[in-house]
Amino acid sequence: MSKLSNNQGRAYEYAWLKTLEIEISKVRKVAVEKNSSYTAAQNAWKSIDKDLQAIHKISAMAAVKTIFDLEPLILEENGDILTLKIQTDDAGKRGDVRDVLIIRCGIKWEIGLSIKHNHAAAKHSRLSTKLDFGEKWFGIPCSQEYWNDIEPIFSYLQDEKKKGSNWSDLPAKEQDVYVPLLDAFMNELRRSNSICDEVPTKMVEYLLGQFDFYKVIGRKRITQIQTFNLRGTLNQAGKKTKPTQIIPLANLPTRIVEIGFKPGSTNTVELYLDGGWQFSFRIHNASTKVEASLKFDVQIVGVPVEIIGINCRWSIN
Repeated sequence: MSKLSNNQGRAYEYAWLKTLEIEISKVRKVAVEKNSSYTAAQNAWKSIDKDLQAIHKISAMAAVKTIFDLEPLILEENGDILTLKIQTDDAGKRGDVRDVLIIRCGIKWEIGLSIKHNHAAAKHSRLSTKLDFGEKWFGIPCSQEYWNDIEPIFSYLQDEKKKGSNWSDLPAKEQDVYVPLLDAFMNELRRSNSICDEVPTKMVEYLLGQFDFYKVIGRKRITQIQTFNLRGTLNQAGKKTKPTQIIPLANLPTRIVEIGFKPGSTNTVELYLDGGWQFSFRIHNASTKVEASLKFDVQIVGVPVEIIGINCRWSIN
């Protein structure tokens, strides 16, 4: 992710945090945890121009009432203090994709928002000779066959790195790097799935995190909310108020239906799972210079019908 995109993403998180703080404080006591992530988001907010700040505010404001309607425990008043916090980057490494947390310690309740600005990527994992994606993604160490398959690919990249080569200098990076690396990835996924039927479930838990959440995607004139209620912790009723819309429970997948290259592509693999789940894995170089590792841009292409998308439209006056 570029520095500009990263700044805009953090600024959008800050806009959501401040909008939540302002609107919740009209009803009940609220506190903001000012940790290192808060400071980084605040600095990113200050770095963007006033016009973009205004757009971020409008985008957040358009959808915040919908979050309140889905989660009445946010505004329910019983004398406790609600806490808002932006999570540190370490949370993502521990399998928590939520960016902003809304917490009530008095009733041991919290929900999280995964906040995205103009994109809906799930993960940005890497492949290299040292990164064991099988162990990290679903708890099964990659086989020796996998390591044997990728060794010549990364040896080639290491040699080009020593030369100071750019990716654009490689004569056939698709056929020499992308295709064989993705073939090795797919073969290893099939091998692991053949010895453990929990691979589809665990992999999606890795990609989406260990906690239920609302994904908030800020787009042009639309703020979209997606409900990832995989464990039944979202959409809880308060003592006096019920949600205005019921969010159904969505099941995690249990089977790999198909995996293969996206038609016409040499750098993207599509994974189809049961229950309507579908992901794309695009491999790419994350820098101009050749490195002995590559990055996945993982996109959620299809989801179960129980995962509801709510579009909150807005306009600039």
